[in-house]
Amino acid sequence: MYFRILHDESSGELTYLLADDLTKEAVLIDPHGCDFGVLSALLADRDLFLKWVLRTHHHDHLNPEEPLKLDQLKATLVQGDGQGRAYRPNDGEHLQFGNEVIDAWSTPGHTATCLSFAWRDRLFCGGLLTVTDCPQQPYAAEPDLLWESVTHRLFNFPNETLLFSSHAQPFHSVSTVMEQRRWNPIFAGSSRDEFLASNGCIPEVPAKSFLPEE
Repeated sequence: MYFRILHDESSGELTYLLADDLTKEAVLIDPHGCDFGVLSALLADRDLFLKWVLRTHHHDHLNPEEPLKLDQLKATLVQGDGQGRAYRPNDGEHLQFGNEVIDAWSTPGHTATCLSFAWRDRLFCGGLLTVTDCPQQPYAAEPDLLWESVTHRLFNFPNETLLFSSHAQPFHSVSTVMEQRRWNPIFAGSSRDEFLASNGCIPEVPAKSFLPEE
């Protein structure tokens, strides 16, 4: 199995590549059209066939050319709103690539149609926990749904599940469900009413504050 993380230094955005080395089928999570050349070269270098382009969330109203750029990857586009030629998966639907399966889960909040993708011991959760790091929309579109998605869906995954967001935080690009459930400065330390009173705006917090005090 092949797993690769690509980090855009200028925006902090993250893209993930998963591939079955035996069948050569691959998946891209949250790719960006501007990276088409790099992504195509990376796929060609390992002789991979791209089966799915998965988007945890998107802001095409701010960049209407993005879907057209992603079309160049010649794979089925999966996103929560199913607009255009995109495929909208059912909640919990299995998406097969090679001998691997990735599950699509509805986790609205950052945007109204956000998805998260579960694969093996990893959950790719988009902007659920890093709302303020999203350059296109630094606040929650649906704060009440965001609370539900985080506390009743994401936090119900096993403690050891690795969490990968779509935006890297300084010194903290991967976390676990246990870490976020116990020490997240907003969701672990606030009630639903307190969270909604803040309008779902998650303040920037140093990465070390996700960890327990010594």
